[in-house]
Amino acid sequence: MSKITVQGKDITVLNKQQEDYISLTDIAKYRNNDTPVDVVKNWMRNKSTIELLGLWEKLNNPDFKQVEFDLFRNEAGANYFVLSPQKWIETTNAIGIISKSGRYGGTFAHKDIAFEFASWISVEFKLYFIKEFQRLKEEENKTKSLEWNLQRTLTKINYRIHTSAIKEKLIPPELTKEQITYIYANEADLLNVAMFGKTAKQWRDENTDKKGNMRDYATIEQLVILTNMESINALLIRTELSQSERLIHLNDVARTQMRSLLSNPTMKKLK
Repeated sequence: MSKITVQGKDITVLNKQQEDYISLTDIAKYRNNDTPVDVVKNWMRNKSTIELLGLWEKLNNPDFKQVEFDLFRNEAGANYFVLSPQKWIETTNAIGIISKSGRYGGTFAHKDIAFEFASWISVEFKLYFIKEFQRLKEEENKTKSLEWNLQRTLTKINYRIHTSAIKEKLIPPELTKEQITYIYANEADLLNVAMFGKTAKQWRDENTDKKGNMRDYATIEQLVILTNMESINALLIRTELSQSERLIHLNDVARTQMRSLLSNPTMKKLK
């Protein structure tokens, strides 16, 4: 979770599966600080709101229940029509709006929907809101870039340790330059297969439209693990384990460390 402050109101931004969801409850406090839930419900009574929510779901949610949506759309705008976020989610299987309970709970909506809600609250508020949200994303991108570059630098440093072990233990003095290059590439691909499940060539064949190599598109977690694996493989080489034995060991390291990193709250804060 992150927070931005817009005209004195703190607004929570939740990242869920690489998508930003913004607290409608917090935005609603700009109009009514005491009962923001009622503000959200009033917004959802409007026919234009239901049509907006339904269109967003049709574009982004293959499991959206169209028949149930049509019932809401037909009733929207009537004096008797009342719709809560929870009922909308449960009835239509919507994903654009989520409802959370607990201390940091409330109604959250995908940023596309949240911007429209902010506009309904106040056009002026929406403009300030968008400006602060953009600033937040710029700061997050800078942090990600710094972390990514740091991990790439560490990977390059460990690469020297890795190649030194290969040179000492795996390269006989009589080999040609071409043969030596092959051995280095082969060991690099050992790490690629252990981490990504494919060689560098296989990745290039599958991604002919992309520049660079697979490590240029790796996540922070993958780069952290690759850095560790280079050191580990260097040690395994010195113990004279066969390449097939090292591959099994390194793949186990990759899977174990990935599980650990994905459950680590510190890594989640870097996202």
